[in-house]
Amino acid sequence: MTFFVLWTQNKKAVPEFPPIILYAIPFFAFAMLLELFITTKRNIKTYTFKDAFSSITMGLGNVFLGFFSKLIVFAALLFVYENFRFFSIPVAWWSFAILFFLDDLSYYWFHRVSHENRLFWASHVIHHSSQHYNLSTALRQTWTGGFYSFIFWLWLPLLGFHPGMIVFQMGISLLYQFWIHTETIDKMPKWFESFFNTPSHHRVHHGSNPIYLDRNHAGILIIWDKIFGTFQPELKTEKVNYGLVTNIETYNPFIIAFKEWFALFKDAFSGKKSWSNRLKYLIKPPGWKHDGTGKVSEDLRKEWLKSHKL
Repeated sequence: MTFFVLWTQNKKAVPEFPPIILYAIPFFAFAMLLELFITTKRNIKTYTFKDAFSSITMGLGNVFLGFFSKLIVFAALLFVYENFRFFSIPVAWWSFAILFFLDDLSYYWFHRVSHENRLFWASHVIHHSSQHYNLSTALRQTWTGGFYSFIFWLWLPLLGFHPGMIVFQMGISLLYQFWIHTETIDKMPKWFESFFNTPSHHRVHHGSNPIYLDRNHAGILIIWDKIFGTFQPELKTEKVNYGLVTNIETYNPFIIAFKEWFALFKDAFSGKKSWSNRLKYLIKPPGWKHDGTGKVSEDLRKEWLKSHKL
């Protein structure tokens, strides 16, 4: 099965793009078994059956729902491409090279907003809900985000990149990010750590320690975090505590998938609040409260930095 067949303006067919995530599933399974073997041998207790089962179930649900969400994503990208594009960019090595950077920039801002806006956090929180960090955690993916997160990529068909190219590159980015969810790799070579997202950088991203909150949003290239001021190196003096500031304490995939959605709508639409405050619950960061009693991650980070005098 292939997802897309690209067509030029004169309807001449160009190469198809394979569903690389589906093709990679056997590799994911093998890699997790290998990691389990290595961590067991090193006495690193990173896997538990219930947690890994929940993560894999979330991943399978994401793949199943992806058959529907990708139709919406592709239709939206194609609508922009066919009706509003500024240029017609051909499928070539150089256009994919440019798309690599633009897609990665799109992912950075999507990922960053997913931590700073509660409406997007409601779907992204799933990926951070495990208190363990291993390759199965990479599979703990949203069941809802695929239906609306594509808006961060709509500028690419506007420039003239065909939706097939865009979705294929998005798959490459997702595939790259699988291997960085591990504790079996301490550090990559210094030059690699300087430019690319690595297990060390991404462990920080999954940390619930105040110093690590909302840092390292990179997809493939860590340079965006360094450019936009969200980079935080992993500290030898601060062991990463994985999970959420307030953990959900469940392995039920349906609760994992929808708990934050229920909490969000309860905060926004129950009780006596002004309509402006109801709206703010949708757009303010997680932790914000209309009565001023809440703390967002930046508040927690500042308190930590003040107490540790870094």
